[in-house]
Amino acid sequence: MLQKFLQAAALSALLAAPALAAQDTITLGMVLEPPHLDPTGGAAAAIDEVVYANLFQGLTRIGPDGSVQPDLASSWDVEDGGKAYIFHLQPGVTFHDGSAFDAQDVIFSLDRARATDSTNAQKNLFEGIDRIEALDPQTVRVSMKAADGAFPFKMAWGDAVMVDQANIPQIATHPIGTGPFQLGEWKQGDHITLQAYDGYWGKKPALKSATFRFIPDPTAAFAAMMAGDIDAFPIYPAPETLPQLQADPRFKVLVGTTEGETILAMNHKNPALANAKVRTAIAHAINRQDLIDGAMFGYGTPIGTHFAPHNPDYIDLTAQSAFDPDQSKTLLAESGVTDLTLRLALPPPPYARRGGEIVAAQLRAVGIQTQITNMEWAQWLEQVFKSADYDLTIISHVEPMDIGIYGRPGYYFNYDNPAFNEVMDKLSAATDAAQRSDLLKQAQQIIADDNANAFLFQLAKTGVAKAQLEGLWENAPMPANDLTEVRWAD
Repeated sequence: MLQKFLQAAALSALLAAPALAAQDTITLGMVLEPPHLDPTGGAAAAIDEVVYANLFQGLTRIGPDGSVQPDLASSWDVEDGGKAYIFHLQPGVTFHDGSAFDAQDVIFSLDRARATDSTNAQKNLFEGIDRIEALDPQTVRVSMKAADGAFPFKMAWGDAVMVDQANIPQIATHPIGTGPFQLGEWKQGDHITLQAYDGYWGKKPALKSATFRFIPDPTAAFAAMMAGDIDAFPIYPAPETLPQLQADPRFKVLVGTTEGETILAMNHKNPALANAKVRTAIAHAINRQDLIDGAMFGYGTPIGTHFAPHNPDYIDLTAQSAFDPDQSKTLLAESGVTDLTLRLALPPPPYARRGGEIVAAQLRAVGIQTQITNMEWAQWLEQVFKSADYDLTIISHVEPMDIGIYGRPGYYFNYDNPAFNEVMDKLSAATDAAQRSDLLKQAQQIIADDNANAFLFQLAKTGVAKAQLEGLWENAPMPANDLTEVRWAD
């Protein structure tokens, strides 16, 4: 009798106890801390890795498969063969301070991005805009100077997100967007926490909060994963430990592709690097596979031009700059440049620091000396990217479809080729898919023929996550940690 009573009491207590709440928080690891949180005012990919699709949104967005999808614009109409676009805005959208989002915010955001004094790192995305007008509070027409078939894609970049005019004075440190998450806390040097926004207009995320912890050291990243302090490291900096993690049932390893063309960038303002024979000699001095194996532990795809191998318009031009140290020595002798020493600036990511040592050794083998300077990210952005005070640098350009940077005046390469610029002008006006494909292939060929930079490899996306975590991007068509579909398995 007593046993039956105890069993009944236990069952009653079990039924009365509240169900265990589903886990709704996540901690992610990041190598680099963003310099600020305004994606419309800086070139650092770490900004978008925190805020893209989470805190800020654009008229359109890039999905995990690389497609252009509706975002703050539910749809759009194309007029006059791509010379005008009419965007129909989502109803009921508010910024995180509760203020309404409407057509005037679109006008302000795009006008700010294309203004003469704009600090937008991708200001060229907006150069084709002629005028922007509100047809009504929920409808915006953007008229172009010339037909632009890629305009919806351009509006999907992090640099083209919609911002609140009242927030501009604080946007770098206290940003207000329209996304499913809002800024909770930024403890500089340690972490950023995002909190779910209760007033979000769209599908509510499963997560209530997400914390991004900054762990630049690969050994520390591995230790944090093994200790369970980190739930996921979407861009994992220690590929040498991936086999160990893959063998551990607590984790899953996500290997995909990125838009990151990793290059040995050359400053054409340096007279030696303005010499095409010197640039070609540098390109032939580099053994790409040794670089991939030594710096990335085998993760990466060799490239011979500034274009992603997974893109259907990619052409494989690696043979043009194949590893040939004897050819390098011959070209250097023919160039007339002697006793060449070049400054090699290396930002913090492991692909650059590890890769830089390998590249320096390969260049030394053909008679080119380097002076290596390891830079913190802010220093690299200021000295190399902004001021072009360098000779060589190793960097991954993670923006999608960014071959147009080779035609940008004053860009940190200081590359200028009228033939390339002409192809880019034609591409901007082209709306026919076949014509655009042909022009993109021409552009790839020109910079490969010119050895505008030494093209190394396409950065792989190697991520690690706890086995129960779902919804993380496997590929990276945009530098982003989109949390909108991330959830813990039941």
